[in-house]
Amino acid sequence: MRTPKTLATSLLSLSAAALLALSAAGAATAAPSPGNAPTETSGVSSHTVVETGGAEYWTKERMRNAIPGDVLADRAMQKGANSKAVNRPAEAGAPSTVESQAPSLQAKEVAPKANASETPVKHIGKVFFTLGGANYVCSGNSVSSTNKSTVSTAGHCVNEGPGAFATKFTFVPAYLDGAAPYGMWTAKSLHAPTQWSSGGDMTYDTGFAVMNTLNGQTLSDVVGASGVQFNAARGLAYKAFGYPAARPFNGESLKSCTGTATNDPYNPQFNSQGIPCNMTGGSSGGPWFIGTSSTGYQNSINSYGYGSKSTTMYGPYWGSVIQQAYSTAAAS
Repeated sequence: MRTPKTLATSLLSLSAAALLALSAAGAATAAPSPGNAPTETSGVSSHTVVETGGAEYWTKERMRNAIPGDVLADRAMQKGANSKAVNRPAEAGAPSTVESQAPSLQAKEVAPKANASETPVKHIGKVFFTLGGANYVCSGNSVSSTNKSTVSTAGHCVNEGPGAFATKFTFVPAYLDGAAPYGMWTAKSLHAPTQWSSGGDMTYDTGFAVMNTLNGQTLSDVVGASGVQFNAARGLAYKAFGYPAARPFNGESLKSCTGTATNDPYNPQFNSQGIPCNMTGGSSGGPWFIGTSSTGYQNSINSYGYGSKSTTMYGPYWGSVIQQAYSTAAAS
């Protein structure tokens, strides 16, 4: 039985030096995923997806048995601790905002389980993908974009950091207990900051996926899309969402956390912020919204926590580097 862990929970002590003592996660590095070789433009790594049949692959059984993606964050930290860090560019820039996109269709009602802490939100969902022959699960969110088909998630949910890009990447908005009320959307391209794909730098643990159309419609036409904001002030109040799958959760319904962000005191080099939260693995990549609801601007994602009983969730600062990855995905 797999020991339940929170995101990036191989950090068993609370010092940067502990990174060097981490044991390997026990899995070999995945072979490069099929498709075109990743391209790197202006600090962004992009991968074109050519495999098909992703939606059909994800049966209810495979979705329920998928491994929470926190183990991939663990491996990225392991690699980063034992390799030369990628130079971090200056995170400078004026605040930048992209407004939300409303769905063009009437949203369907989804009845939550009696014990669900959140009613499903149509633009937030679960992300399923494979790496190294294993099936994984994370969380994601439809974000406003020129192509009306972009999903945000954690960097470790699109790329090993460093290493291969994911395959069979599929987004299931408003997932609830195995149901896919708005369909299963497959990716046509994956994008991440080069600092993540080349070095696994937790500072930039964010990725974006551009989805194929489904039944002739774009993702945001069906479920809408959140507005996004970059280079915002630090220390804001957030509401974070995700599908935690490790105990005591089962990943079958949406959960949330709310709180004011504070800097990570243990690894300040990550430049991340944390809010009070006990969500576990599987919530990786779930969106952080400025304010107290899912209608605010998205401004980060669930990235990592410390220890199997972590009470704080950390997310990367969305500055100019992550904005560049978003802009590349949104325009592709």
